[in-house]
Amino acid sequence: MTSSWPLTPLAERMRPQQFHDYYGQAQLLADSAPLGRMLATGHLHSCILWGAPGTGKTTLARLLAEHSGAQLFELSAVSAGVKEVRHILETARQQKEGLFAQRTVLFIDEIHRFNKAQQDALLQAVEIGDITLIGATTENPSFEVISALLSRCQIYTLEPLNREALQQIVTHAMATDEMLKTFEIDIESWEPLLQGAGGDARVLLNRFEQAVQSVVEHALPSPQQLPGEKKTLYLSHALLCQIFERPLAHDKDGESHYNLASALIKSIRGSDADAAIYWLARLIAGGEDPAFIARRLVIAAAEDIGNAEPYALSLAQACFQSVKSIGMPESRIMLAQTVTYLAACPKSNAAYVAINEALAWVKQSGDLPVPLPLRNAPTALMKEIGYGKAYRYAHDYEGHFVKQRYFPENMEPKAFYRPTELGREKFLKSRLEGFWPERFTKSEDA
Repeated sequence: MTSSWPLTPLAERMRPQQFHDYYGQAQLLADSAPLGRMLATGHLHSCILWGAPGTGKTTLARLLAEHSGAQLFELSAVSAGVKEVRHILETARQQKEGLFAQRTVLFIDEIHRFNKAQQDALLQAVEIGDITLIGATTENPSFEVISALLSRCQIYTLEPLNREALQQIVTHAMATDEMLKTFEIDIESWEPLLQGAGGDARVLLNRFEQAVQSVVEHALPSPQQLPGEKKTLYLSHALLCQIFERPLAHDKDGESHYNLASALIKSIRGSDADAAIYWLARLIAGGEDPAFIARRLVIAAAEDIGNAEPYALSLAQACFQSVKSIGMPESRIMLAQTVTYLAACPKSNAAYVAINEALAWVKQSGDLPVPLPLRNAPTALMKEIGYGKAYRYAHDYEGHFVKQRYFPENMEPKAFYRPTELGREKFLKSRLEGFWPERFTKSEDA
C-alpha cells in the first residue's frame, strides 16, 4: 500500500488552483477587503505578503497573477541573484512594449533574503510599471525591505489560519485527494490537528498525511470489508497528539523574540500574573536566553513599579545575578518568582516619567549654571569667590530638612517627580508634599 503512495507531499498536492479552494485570509479577500476589491476590479498592484509559514503566501501570489491574466515569473531569494532578476526585468520590458503587450508579475519568495543591491535592482522596473512585484516574507518588512521598495508596494499581512479554515482544508483534502478519498477516515478528535498545526496549512496537511500513512501501514484487513468498499482508517486522539507534537516557533533574533518579551512586560505592567507567567513559559519553551528575560525584568521593576515597591528592583537584580550563575533549567524558578511578584506589585511609572520630562527640559533650557551655594569648594580660591557660601546643611536642622533653593537661579522650580498614591510611594508623596507643597498644587492644577 505505502509503495504506491504519491511522492509529492499532501500539502503540495492540495495547493489551491482556484480562489474557491483557498481557505482563510478573509480579512484580505472578502469583497470589502483590500485584495477582494482588487480582484473585483482586476487591477493588480505591487505588494508584499507578510505572514508566518504555511499561511498561503505563495499560493495567493500565484492566484493573483493568474486572475490578472499576467505572465508569472517566480524566484526564490535564497538562490536567485541580480543576474536572474535583470534577465526577467528585460523580458518584462520587451513584453510591455511589444505588439501584444502583456503584464508581467514577478513573485519573489522570501524577499527579505535579498540584499540591498538586489532590492535596488527592482526599483525602476516597479516604478515605471515594467513589472508588478509580489514579494513574500516571514519577516517584518519594515526591518528587512529597503524603504524605497516599501514605498512602491502595499503591505498585506496574512494571519495564521484559524480553526475553521484548518478544518475546512483537511475536510477538502479527504474529499478530493486521489489517495485520501480511497479511505473512509474517522478522526477521533480534531483538537490535536487544529492546535498542533499552529495556523500552518503545510504542517497540518503533511502531518495529517503522516498520521494516515501510519495507520495504513499497521492496519490489518477487516474480514467484514466488502469488495470495492472503502477501508476505514481510525485516527486516534493519542496518535494525532504524537504526530502533531511540535517545538514552539521562536526566532531568538527575529520579531517573535521582541513580541513575546513585549507581551511579558505588558502583562506585568497590567498586573496579570497568570498572563505574565504564560508568556514567560513561551519564552523559556522557545529557548530564549534567560539572561535576556532577567534583564527585561530589571527594567520593568524600575520603569513600571518604581517607588511604589522599591524592593522590586532588588529582587529583579538578584534574579538577574542568580540566572547568570545558575543557568537553566533551575533559573526558570527564579524567573517565575520574580515575574509573579512584579505582576502583583503596586505600579508606578512616576520615576520613569520624571527622568524623561527632566531630560526634555534640559534639552530645551540648555546648560544653566549651578547656583554658588550648591557648588563644592575644595580650594581656598573657590571659597573666596563664593562657592558653597550660604549653603545650609540639612542634617543640622529639625527633621533633617531645611527649605532652600536647589534649582538653577534662572529656572522656576518644576514638579518633575509626581508620586502616586500606590504602595510605598504614597508615603513618599506625603513626605515631599510637606516639604514642597507649592509644587504639588501646581502639578495638580496642571
